[in-house]
Amino acid sequence: MGKTAHPAYRKPEPEDGGKLLGESLEENVVEIRRRLGNTDDLMIHRHTANGVGMAVVMFDGLVANALVSDFLFRPLTRIPAGLDTGPKIHAYLGGGGVIMAGEQKEVRTFGELLSITMSGFVVVLVDGVRAGIALGYQGFKSRGVGEPSAERNLRGSREGFCEVLNFNMGMIRRRLRTPLLTVESVTAGTLSNTIVKIFYLRGVASPKMVQEVKRRIGKVKISVVLDSGYLQPFLDGKRLSLFSGVGVTERPDTVCAKLGEGRVAVMVEGTPFALILPYLFVEHFQSLDDYIHRPYFASFVRLLKLLSFFVTILLPGYYVAVVSFHPELIPQSLLSKFVGSALDTPLPVLLEALVVFFLYELLREAGLRIPSPIGHAIGIVGGIVIGDAAVSAGLIGLPMVIIIALTAVSSFVVPSLYEPVTMLRFSFIVVGGLLGLYGVYLCFVLLVLNLCSLKTMGVPVTAPISPADSYSFRDMFIRSSWKLLQQEDLSVENLPGADGKEA
Repeated sequence: MGKTAHPAYRKPEPEDGGKLLGESLEENVVEIRRRLGNTDDLMIHRHTANGVGMAVVMFDGLVANALVSDFLFRPLTRIPAGLDTGPKIHAYLGGGGVIMAGEQKEVRTFGELLSITMSGFVVVLVDGVRAGIALGYQGFKSRGVGEPSAERNLRGSREGFCEVLNFNMGMIRRRLRTPLLTVESVTAGTLSNTIVKIFYLRGVASPKMVQEVKRRIGKVKISVVLDSGYLQPFLDGKRLSLFSGVGVTERPDTVCAKLGEGRVAVMVEGTPFALILPYLFVEHFQSLDDYIHRPYFASFVRLLKLLSFFVTILLPGYYVAVVSFHPELIPQSLLSKFVGSALDTPLPVLLEALVVFFLYELLREAGLRIPSPIGHAIGIVGGIVIGDAAVSAGLIGLPMVIIIALTAVSSFVVPSLYEPVTMLRFSFIVVGGLLGLYGVYLCFVLLVLNLCSLKTMGVPVTAPISPADSYSFRDMFIRSSWKLLQQEDLSVENLPGADGKEA
């Protein structure tokens, strides 16, 4: 008889959150302790008023102790003598305006009780009552509202999202003072029960799109959701592409602008980034500053970003293809330097380019993860040892150093596309080194076809370029003035090629 194999780890099954609270206070307290395994940060304070037992349930570190002492414990010690039953005390505390709290709710199940106390609420249980009173006395420490680190602008707001979802909701509500702004809550993570907020403008965003977002979030079966990036692949849908149809931003003003265009925003508790659906490809080359500066300068910046995108993905592969297969395309004055540099280095041009860009990505990742006090060492090692010494020793050609420098600078002009740009750069280098310029052109055509085939929430990613919409060209790579933009609001639902719209 063979032995039955047992897994070394078995994922714990979540408790039945729908179990109702009982009338017995002792049984409720025992069940709460059992579900939490007598964790040290659980605090249960017992009180008695007129012979009726009460329990205050909360978590240490999530509540403001001073508020609990002043606005909860003090009223509990001053309950009138005539209230001698649990239902009377419950009604007195919950509906009599005795307890002052920013938020007050009623919970009836153990799942609701545990979830809300882990969010910083305090729950009062009264013997003989099958419900608890949840009071908002949150007091956990958090990072304050600061300037967005990844999306800086010259003018406009300096506020960026923080890790506390309530603060983020307030920043959006303060900018969109309309009753159309709707916020819905769902949870994600079978164990973490992370709160997820869905923002949209009622009557502006497509109801079908809102339902689809909620449906996709509901399909997430991850145990622990700690960041909005956990949900992004599910919201993206099934696609074979390097590009995402979900935008990421940490600016509340950007979220408000997108909501006004019929988008849906998703925010996860504990992360300062919001997801925007759908997100068009041309929007990677746009920023809030474009709508603050004069139209001619905003158009110049957008065209500069577009040029930088093509430079960073095509230039290395184009250089490798020309030097390897098409030296006749090099100007006569540069021919000896380019070809001579390729002949003087021990590695073929293809392998040289791959090694150099691999070293660049290695230095970039090390500089990003290394502790800041010694971060300058990466610059010294990369600039002096790998850069100057490698060129002087003849290991790397000088033209290749110029190519990588220009490509590296161009890649940071559009930071939201850095991940796909990096993979495309390596792909074009390999194709250019193996097939020459014909391979580069073929790969570029396949890239364009892949982009044109993508849809997010029923909206083409390449809209309004393909399918073309002449009216939307007023705010694409060339930005028109606000006098023209104000004539009609853009709605992604009305773009050609969207579900239900003719191309």
